[in-house]
Amino acid sequence: MTSMHPVIQRITDRIAGRSATSRAAYLARIRRDGENARAKGPARAHLGCANLAHGFAAAPDSDKPALRGTAKPGVAIVTSYNDMLSAHQPYETYPPELKAAVRAAGGVAQVAGGVPAMCDGITQGRAGMELSLYSRDVIAMSTAIALSHDMFDASLLLGVCDKIVPGLLIGALHFGHLPAIFVPAGPMTSGLPNKVKARTRQLFAEGKLGRGELLDAEAKSYHSPGTCTFYGTANSNQALMEVMGLHLPGSTFVNPHTELRHALTAAAGRRAVEITAHGAEYTPIGELVDEKAIVNACVALLATGGSTNHTLHLVAMAAAAGIVLTWDDLSCLSKVVPSLTRIYPNGQADVNHFREAGGMQVLIGELLDAGLLHADVMTVAGPGLDRYRSAPELRDGELAWEPVIGSSDLDVLRPVSDPFAADGGIHVLSGNLGTAVSKVSAVKPEHLVIEAPAKVFDDQLDLLRAFEAGELDGQDFVAVIRYQGPSANGMPELHKLTPPLAVLLDRGQRVAIVTDGRMSGASGKVPAAIHLSPEAADGGPIALVRDGDVVRLDSAGGTLELLVPVEELARRTPAGRALSDAEWVGTGRELFATFRRMAGHAEQGAGIFGVSGAESPHHGPGLAFPAESGASHLETGIPLPAPSGASR
Repeated sequence: MTSMHPVIQRITDRIAGRSATSRAAYLARIRRDGENARAKGPARAHLGCANLAHGFAAAPDSDKPALRGTAKPGVAIVTSYNDMLSAHQPYETYPPELKAAVRAAGGVAQVAGGVPAMCDGITQGRAGMELSLYSRDVIAMSTAIALSHDMFDASLLLGVCDKIVPGLLIGALHFGHLPAIFVPAGPMTSGLPNKVKARTRQLFAEGKLGRGELLDAEAKSYHSPGTCTFYGTANSNQALMEVMGLHLPGSTFVNPHTELRHALTAAAGRRAVEITAHGAEYTPIGELVDEKAIVNACVALLATGGSTNHTLHLVAMAAAAGIVLTWDDLSCLSKVVPSLTRIYPNGQADVNHFREAGGMQVLIGELLDAGLLHADVMTVAGPGLDRYRSAPELRDGELAWEPVIGSSDLDVLRPVSDPFAADGGIHVLSGNLGTAVSKVSAVKPEHLVIEAPAKVFDDQLDLLRAFEAGELDGQDFVAVIRYQGPSANGMPELHKLTPPLAVLLDRGQRVAIVTDGRMSGASGKVPAAIHLSPEAADGGPIALVRDGDVVRLDSAGGTLELLVPVEELARRTPAGRALSDAEWVGTGRELFATFRRMAGHAEQGAGIFGVSGAESPHHGPGLAFPAESGASHLETGIPLPAPSGASR
């Protein structure tokens, strides 16, 4: 057996030690629930007659006897289906397929509930984007509501994109005694080449193409059911679910509406029955998602240069399992995990090309052989991550798995012995401005370090207007976009800033971004320090920056500094402000004002929940993540703990 890389093991042990109290409390709770489940049979058997009758009143006659009885395990289907979003449209047909598979395996399945699924691609640069990150916690709560009826012994989770998968997982982990399998829908087939799409966007930003031409290009890129094919948050979600053992092996990047996709969907339904507490392979999700699984997810994110959104989501997902993950853990891991893939925006290939090159099976095999992944983990397919070296195929209509060895395209997927870079695609930066995240995998080496005057904006639209007016031409600068954090306005993605700033970069200007907002998995070639914590709305140092101040962003060295004398900063007071509640209205934003007040720091996952197992009688859920975090702290005078690297 391959020995673990010493740094990977050390970080895993450090996380386990830090999380010992909360993880033990979490496990004690779910194990108690699991023991009750194993001893007492299917969950619905303990409902009162009126309760149970409500639970199967609408079921088809063929399922009513099973639901009335106490022998067959019940499986919840929690779906993010809608037919507006390409990634979730394929889920329309999943419930009947899954019900049939569960029935054939000796169980009975019902659609327990739906969760919202919004698209950051549609809401980019619009008010709706200010609800996007909050939707993750709404999805977690929606998942909990779906599972709260005590009708179920396992769950099948149907989600793909952005906040949907993390939200589903957080919700499912609060029912940690139940097994859960994520059932992916897969990416759309390849459309317009990514290089052409990116160039078209820049030409439009320069005014050299019209809206019709841009829309034609975008429609050729996003053209059919399935996830977008670039390696953004949606496909990073999928990769992480597979390496955590929450997908069936090799099911991640199989295209929708194919025979293989349908076969894998049915297999997930059957497997859900096999791993309930009433079978021989009980696999509760709360036991599966342990410290090793979380570290495996971090390693996969770094090795693939995945979405920076997961520096938030991984912290929040770990917390739901009683595990305290920090950005410092990610930073330490990034130093020893090599970059093994080039998938757009980190290269020109898309996820279909990645799969053809060997995909997750080669990636996982390489990382296992180098001791960079924990092999001794639980998975929904059975014990051990080695089984994820094999890819599914159909033989005479039946599923079979075959090992995949070696990349078939070294421009897309490389071995650990010959990586694209020696370290991971995401770096953590710290300095007197606070702590931030930088996605370096898509940035040219000559752009990793910039020292230039600041241009300060409190709204991304102001930067776009300055670009259109030519006010940014012919000069080097660091764009500081503040009051974009979770407590200010929901931490929207600022991806619409990438095309205009890329134009300036191509003209020979040295430009970069520093923000307490997000830039997403689609972040491109413009160097950026994002998720800056503490944020401006919580009195972070970014609120002290003035136009002309020199900022040094060193993504290679991991530092972010405001080059202003300490005594000068001490004399300053915060400038600018977040919108008030009265101003933060429209597009439903006013409904989420409470989230603004409750949102934790980006380093804590930017959510409203704390660490499972660390509940406090004084503050409710969330002892380990300070309850006193969010937009209202400055108003109440409650002091905030300074994140590492921040000066207070």
